[in-house]
Amino acid sequence: MSRDLIREYLTYLKAEKGLSRNSLDAYTRDLRKLQAWCEKNGIEFSELDERDLREWLTDLAIERLNETSRRRYLSSIRGFFKFLAMEGHISADPTGNLVSPGKTFYLPRFLNSAEIEKLLAAPNTETAVGLRDRTIFEVMYACGLRVSELANLKLGEIDIESGVVTTTGKGSKTRKIPIGGSAIEWLRRYFAVRKPKERVEKLFLGERGRPLDRHAIHRIIKDHAEKCGFEGVSAHTLRHSFATHLVQNDADIRSVQQMLGHADISTTQIYTHVTSKQLKKNYERFHPRAASK
Repeated sequence: MSRDLIREYLTYLKAEKGLSRNSLDAYTRDLRKLQAWCEKNGIEFSELDERDLREWLTDLAIERLNETSRRRYLSSIRGFFKFLAMEGHISADPTGNLVSPGKTFYLPRFLNSAEIEKLLAAPNTETAVGLRDRTIFEVMYACGLRVSELANLKLGEIDIESGVVTTTGKGSKTRKIPIGGSAIEWLRRYFAVRKPKERVEKLFLGERGRPLDRHAIHRIIKDHAEKCGFEGVSAHTLRHSFATHLVQNDADIRSVQQMLGHADISTTQIYTHVTSKQLKKNYERFHPRAASK
């Protein structure tokens, strides 16, 4: 980023809003933390959308922040993006639908098994585009990839014979992830119709033979999800579903951590909170003596 937009915003706050030094320091810490997250994920401020911000807030959930801190984070990013929109650095403010959290922070949205099956079946695989889209869904759900990792996945990083995908995630760390038989079968079918393009190493291509970027993948997932009647489904949802279903089926949390590429085990443990919440909901719904008399 050539311009320090955070510094420009802080200068604006000091001159126009007359904020105290303590308030300015707090805004600085909050926004620099977001900046560090963006740098790890290779995202510019101008490219951040609501889905990205919700994933960042989900990552923050592991810090067990008090309510005051949680609200300050939201206040910080709301004010910052309003400033960026006002100054013409971005075309639209991505924080418009972010709501202030109560006692709990954002927990990852995931699809249950039936919903996953419905989404996987949504593309028309009689067409080349539909076959590509089905393969995208299968690979994302099979491996729990981030959308940026999927967009950057190269042909040579898929080992169908060994059933392993090699990807590079946050902090340029490379990891190997097992890939199941269903995804492998759809990859074989996709390879059979994928037109070879000179010097194009990326796995997933658009109709004109250019690699799909993260925004295009988001749109593909959103379009098919809406046809299924699912709201708020994104690329992150497939990653969260991958992790949640593994934990629900008693997968070792350290193995899930490795497959997701989390540096800290506490980041992965958020999925134990999700599954505990789901278990409680199922208990209250189905146990005959769950309700108070």
